[in-house]
Amino acid sequence: MRSLFIIAYDITDERRLAQIRYFLKGYSTGGQRSVYECFLIPEEVRFIISKLKRLINPYEDRVHIFRIDGHCTVHTLGIAVLPKDPSYFYIG
Repeated sequence: MRSLFIIAYDITDERRLAQIRYFLKGYSTGGQRSVYECFLIPEEVRFIISKLKRLINPYEDRVHIFRIDGHCTVHTLGIAVLPKDPSYFYIG
């Protein structure tokens, strides 16, 4: 079963930033420039953490991964769209 995760990052190097943005876009269903909404299964979470550990510089960059409780209410403002779990994912 997929769970909603929010993955946010602050990357100091433009090259690493582009790599991480490209990588995470493959798993996201929405978000903003440095915050992504991802519906993930546990194996995908482990893979993403493993991959991000290799992509970031642990002395300069930061990544936060939050699991959102499925029972909580998501509030959106402005042009934000509620996160949706699609019926399928294309990762690539």
